[in-house]
Amino acid sequence: QVQLVESGGGMVQAGGSLRLSCTASGLPFANYALGWWRQAPGKVREFVAVITNMYNEFYEDSVEGRFTISRENAKNMVYLEMNGLKPEDTAVYYCAATVLGRDYWGQGTQVTVSS
Repeated sequence: QVQLVESGGGMVQAGGSLRLSCTASGLPFANYALGWWRQAPGKVREFVAVITNMYNEFYEDSVEGRFTISRENAKNMVYLEMNGLKPEDTAVYYCAATVLGRDYWGQGTQVTVSS
């Protein structure tokens, strides 16, 4: 059973930084792309970033240059380094993976950015 567990959320002031972590289990981690999504209150869940098994990185336009996704295969972990945070980044952040055509999500971690 694939399980994804996020950590590292919290409350910061605008301009601050946070680092989110996601631990994955139940899948051959190195073979799969891992991603981060977020959902703000009253809004649909949106893509934030993804890192492929070949370490290619892709970002949503509004976070490009501020967020960095990385992975550590030896520890089955993926990270999201978030700098220059803005109030509009406030959301629940989810780690995600698609394995054999099925989407898996973590429970989410809250990020709140105050102005």
